[in-house]
Amino acid sequence: MAIDTSTPSSAPAAPAAPRQPRAPKLSTRDRLVLFVLCAAQFMVALDFSVLNVALPVLGADLGMSQSALQWAVTAFALPSGGFLLLFGRTGDLFGRRRLFLGGLALFGLASLLATFAWDPASFLAGRALQGVAAAAIVPTGMSLLTTTFPEGPQRDRALGISGTLLSLGFTIGMVLGGVLTDTLGWRSTMGLLTLFALIVLPLAPRLLPESRTPDRPRLDIPGAVTVTGGLLALIYALSTAAERGFGGTDVIVTLIGGVLLLAAFGRIESRAAAPLVSLPMLRRRTVAWGNLGGLVTFSMMSAVIFVLTLYLQEVLRLSASQTGLVFGVQGVLSVVAGIYAPRVISRFGAHRTLVVSLLGQGLFIASLLGIDEGTWSVWLATAGVSIASMFHLGAIISYGVTVTSGVPDEEQGLATGLVTSTQQVGITVGIPLLGAIATTGTDLLAGTRTVLLIDTAVVLATAALVAAGLRRTGARG
Repeated sequence: MAIDTSTPSSAPAAPAAPRQPRAPKLSTRDRLVLFVLCAAQFMVALDFSVLNVALPVLGADLGMSQSALQWAVTAFALPSGGFLLLFGRTGDLFGRRRLFLGGLALFGLASLLATFAWDPASFLAGRALQGVAAAAIVPTGMSLLTTTFPEGPQRDRALGISGTLLSLGFTIGMVLGGVLTDTLGWRSTMGLLTLFALIVLPLAPRLLPESRTPDRPRLDIPGAVTVTGGLLALIYALSTAAERGFGGTDVIVTLIGGVLLLAAFGRIESRAAAPLVSLPMLRRRTVAWGNLGGLVTFSMMSAVIFVLTLYLQEVLRLSASQTGLVFGVQGVLSVVAGIYAPRVISRFGAHRTLVVSLLGQGLFIASLLGIDEGTWSVWLATAGVSIASMFHLGAIISYGVTVTSGVPDEEQGLATGLVTSTQQVGITVGIPLLGAIATTGTDLLAGTRTVLLIDTAVVLATAALVAAGLRRTGARG
């Protein structure tokens, strides 16, 4: 029964179409709620990308080496990935709105610290606090969205708008990051986030209803400690290994510790009366295979953006503003994809859309293997990454629909926590592991090509695995 109900948006819903061919119109309040929730997601996406084109300038100003620049990204993604499941469940139990507002406030203060950072340590501390805040904002924001809008066309439409703004925020961050860095300096990118938080925070309390599970069971403390510790240890080990190799004592210890903690987490959850993660939910094929697709689409695309940013500036000698404009084209096409993705999902099903999106992403990443030191490569990079990003956005929306469909409201925090954990862990692992391949060698161009080749192989292989896994659910898509 779980299998049948987990994919209603992609099930053969044609008989219901005459009664509801289009998503019901949103009320004025629903539109305002969607605006606030999407604005917060937009802000987090902006935070992740606004620094990308500023990294070379930031590194020179704060005294960070090229290989250490990944920590400007990882310091944010490490806590945001590690604490997502904990905060998603905490919001379920004690109030999603309350935790969402707290996350917004912390985000503003952390951005202020990063703006006035005086050395690498203070800057990375600000980034880490931003990551903690994002871990509170993202799962509670998505839970509020999925509980506000009922499953079906309305939710698909809301997720489509959210996914589009997520991608748009990432892209606008690239463009704004370049312009701000060239005109006002890299610190203005962090200042922009402070301003954004000050705008969103006063609107949220008036519009967002409180939302929590009705029975309010006790928080699974042992599960929270083991999964958070395990994720933090594992992500730290992989990030450090990408920079220094797997031979370091700290890498070995944290890698083993992370695996042991996650194994303990699985055992604890199988016995807990109120588990942090529902193991039956994880056994759903839609949840398992959907999250695999999400993990790969995020990790591989974020790595491509990271290495292309360095390639455009260090190899082709583009300015920060010019690099931002390259990704501006990507943003326009991503918006187009976001508009049409819900319609494609409605017609062909979330499963099929996810598989085709992964295939398209992989094939157009492969087209980037032709880049070299010639100026014409700017056009190839622009076209390749932009079209790949269209398919990437299709994968984002379709995997979100796949994983959250059929999940009761009281467990939406668990489902969306898995979705957003997959997203943040993918970003966290993808950039350090693949980014280090491009930056630790002496030939950045050769390293970039190696990353693109690995990236292509992983995405295409995952598309095949997800297609086979979801086909066995017996549902359309």
